[in-house]
Order: sequence, then C-alpha cells, then structure tokens
Amino acid sequence: MAQLRQERNQDATIYISNLDTKVDEALLWELMLQAGPVVNVHIPRDKLNQEHSGYGFVEFHSEEDAEYAMKIMNMIMLFGKPIRINKASRERTFDIGANIFVGNLDPDVDEKLLHDTFGAFGVIFSTPKIMRDPGTGVSKGYAFISYASFEAADAAIENMNGQYLCNRPLRVSYALKKDGKGERHGSAAERLLAANNPNAIRARPNTMFANVTAGLSAFAGGPIPSMGSIPIPPPMGSIPPPVIPTMGSIPPPIGSVYAPAPISFMAPQRPPPMGMPLVPPYIPPQK
Repeated sequence: MAQLRQERNQDATIYISNLDTKVDEALLWELMLQAGPVVNVHIPRDKLNQEHSGYGFVEFHSEEDAEYAMKIMNMIMLFGKPIRINKASRERTFDIGANIFVGNLDPDVDEKLLHDTFGAFGVIFSTPKIMRDPGTGVSKGYAFISYASFEAADAAIENMNGQYLCNRPLRVSYALKKDGKGERHGSAAERLLAANNPNAIRARPNTMFANVTAGLSAFAGGPIPSMGSIPIPPPMGSIPPPVIPTMGSIPPPIGSVYAPAPISFMAPQRPPPMGMPLVPPYIPPQK
C-alpha cells in the first residue's frame, strides 16, 4: 500500500474559490489537468451534509505548473460562475481594510475588466468580487475591490468616481464594514492599525504607469547620466560627413582634365590612317 502523503507542497498548491456546488473533486481534477500534472485535489466539506463552501485546493507537481494554472485558468466560467485562483498562502492573509465599493456597473463588466481598470492604481489584493444573482449569475451592478494599500484605494476613488465604464458613470467609495454599524473602511484608526501590524502584506506597487525616467534611474542604481557624457552614435541610415582634403591634394575643378597618370608599360602602336589596310606584323621565317 502506498504511503499516505504527510505534507502538501504549499508552493505548488493553488487556492480556488467561487466554486459552484456542482463542482466535485473529479471534475476539478480533470479541469486542472489541462494546465499540468495534478498530485492532489481537496475540497473541504461540511461533516453533516457533505456540501462544500465553494472553495478548494489543487496541488501540482511543481511550482511552475501551479503558476501556469493561475494564468490560464483564473476567471474561467464553470457552471456559469467565474472561478478565482490564487496562490495558497502558508499564513492567513491580513486584510488591511483598503476595500472599495464600485457601483452602477454595466451588466457587461466582468471581473477581468475591473481588475485591468482598477489595477492601474496599485496592487489589487484579490480578484474583484462582482455580486451576482446566485440563480442566473447576472451581475447585480456593484462590486468590491480590495487593495494592498490605502494609497492605492485613495487614488482609485479620486480618479474613478464619476468616470464612465461601458457608458455608465461609476460610483466609487470606501466599502461599508461587515459589522453593520454603517462605518466605512479607510478611517484613520484603520490606517494606523494597518501601518503598525507586522502581518500586513507589503506588496510592490503597480509600475505599469510609472514615470519612465524614474524607472531607468532606479534600474541603473543612480541618476541617469547627462547627454554630454555619452557618445551619441549617428542615426541609422545617415551619411557620414565628407572628409575635407588637406592642402596640396585638392582635386581639380569640375570640368577640368586630370593629368595623365604615368605609364609603366609599353605604349600601344598607333592605328593606321582611315582607309588603309591593316599590315600584319612581320614574322621572320623559322630556320
């Protein structure tokens, strides 16, 4: 009998959420097998009714296979619901509270469009969550986005509130907290708590729209050298400047006759006058 696995390879494991109740281990195994060799599939279930809560874990043979599965399988539709795939973390993720509400969404707006649009302002903590009708899967017209920093959330609210997406003006603000007291995220106390919490994720900000000069300076490890310190090559296809000859070697003016070059071999004989027959050269008889 094969020995039971004692520990799961966490680096090669992905977390899949928003699973429909019809999805089971066999179906998830067959689906993820399209991305790479699967080692194990686990969907936690309730001990009483054996129903799962809409999430599961898939372990691949290597970390590269898990990364590839995240790229090609994230947000695909399964039983009318887009599945969300993230890397399975070893520790519980700390939600800093930079959660925003996006309202008045067009029905055609999906999670990928929201991620691409709002990802310009910073790192998005997880896949945007569009609230949908559980029966039909149709969007209810609003969504929630969690950023990795309050600076990114502030920038998204400032720049996207009132902007049009799919011909509809968006309503963007901090989301209400789940405690039901009407308080919104983004308070000063929440910001201070997130800044002092050692478990907060320090995610790298999105650099897609960063200043090019600043990026080059950071890449080089210092300030960009001035133009005068770098020899600039001539443009491609350009003609180099003519060489000016020195005195004594100036060519004759245009139209003048060049001096004949010295002849180091015997000059050819003159041809006979016009009309005279050609006289063959004299060849002495052989003795």
